Amino acid sequence: MMKRYFAKTLVFLLLLTTALSGCAPGEREDAGETGEEERKISVVCTIFPQYDWTRQILGDRADDMELTLLLSSRIDLHNYQPSVDDIIKISDCDLFVYVGGESDEWVEDVLKSAANKEMLVINLLDTLGDEAKIEEIMEGMEEDPRDGDGHGHARGDEGGEQGDEDGDEAEYDEHVWLSIQNASVFCAAIADALSELDAGGAEAYQSNLTAYLEELSALDAAYQTAVSAAPVQTLLFGDRFPFRYLTDAYGLRYYAAFAGCSAETEASFETIIFLAGKVDELRLKSIMVTESSDQKIAETVRSNTAEKNQRILVLDAMQSVAASDIADGATYLSIMESNLDVLKEALRD
Repeated sequence: MMKRYFAKTLVFLLLLTTALSGCAPGEREDAGETGEEERKISVVCTIFPQYDWTRQILGDRADDMELTLLLSSRIDLHNYQPSVDDIIKISDCDLFVYVGGESDEWVEDVLKSAANKEMLVINLLDTLGDEAKIEEIMEGMEEDPRDGDGHGHARGDEGGEQGDEDGDEAEYDEHVWLSIQNASVFCAAIADALSELDAGGAEAYQSNLTAYLEELSALDAAYQTAVSAAPVQTLLFGDRFPFRYLTDAYGLRYYAAFAGCSAETEASFETIIFLAGKVDELRLKSIMVTESSDQKIAETVRSNTAEKNQRILVLDAMQSVAASDIADGATYLSIMESNLDVLKEALRD
């Protein structure tokens, strides 16, 4: 709710400012009258995976587009609040790609006030449709304070995918990009949108899409092979758990301190002891964390196990990829390939 209020306030200030200045944000001038070069097609992406998928599909034509990544300073999706400049970029862009979950509630108000009424919009959760998953609370996991009735959405709870029994709207797990199979669906939607905006480049975009889908398919197969051959089939996170789409894709089980979008930062004694007990019961050699973790919870879990010698391994959820990482060559595929190496380590004896 705070994000939605914040966005509404920014939109109001933006519209007031532009009304006083006599023009709407991003108002297009006729290139023929001004003598300026034709305006580039503008694409705005909220998170890194969307941005990189778009780069791969654009290929050699990337310089012909104005491509913007909003979350490029290690602020993750759950903590992001749009600036006035961000709202201006979205308001005037030709294609806007966002996740569409609870963290993006502010988007609705921004789109209603957008200057470009012909903007194409890709909402990843909407694109995924019935394949989108409800955020779940697993055994031993801290309950999310956002759930007013204290009830989570447990795997195997009949009707859990439809929301709470009292009729509250279900909260979807936002981390849809962590399934390689989902990535293929999203890339196809992005390629179609780019082709619609730039018919002259459509053939190139579809060709680039085909090549990229082959790479995604090969990586998906490598994940499946690795998991199928692994002696361990359970991951345990002393952290939030944003990897449900990935673990479900390959049939892995998991335990964690918090759900992926949880606002909690400290685990209770009961949660710590439960997780430590599972490490002992399952004889796990690794305790997992995400890239943004300070590892304190994982270390506390380890110190409460019998062996006290488990590896702490990091899986990258791509929630805080920075501009400097991109400059150093980070891509969606390179990060997911690194995650595969970590997964192999976690699932060995």
